[in-house]
Amino acid sequence: MSKLHFTTKHANEATVQRNWYVVDGTNQTVGRMCARIAAVLRGKNKAYYTPHVDCGDFIVVINADKIQFTGQKLDQKVYENFSGYPGGRKEEVAKDLLKRRPEVIIERAVKGMLPKNRLGRKMYKKLFVYAGDSHPHTAQQPKELKF
Repeated sequence: MSKLHFTTKHANEATVQRNWYVVDGTNQTVGRMCARIAAVLRGKNKAYYTPHVDCGDFIVVINADKIQFTGQKLDQKVYENFSGYPGGRKEEVAKDLLKRRPEVIIERAVKGMLPKNRLGRKMYKKLFVYAGDSHPHTAQQPKELKF
């Protein structure tokens, strides 16, 4: 009877192995790229994925200023911020935000695809986005992640 009894293995902080990956944002569609990044940050690409444990890897995104939007989103998509005070609502079109702070577009897209709890906030901290093609994480020897 004991040979027919199997237990599910759950990952924990001691058994999770984290890797470093570099994603090049050149000519990548924002939503498609960010959906794949969010899956890797959660750890869904691993066989021992456990929903209540942070199993994900570290992601470094370079060339965030060379990402692309499909359709008319560059002119029509609006990013909003609200301070909570009367008159504290600010709007910005994607084209202007891409010129001013291109990292924010990827960060906001990925953050919206992660869980909205303390586990999601922990996963989000493993994302590093840079506008140029250089990053300070070469000591971690990140591997290239292709989509």
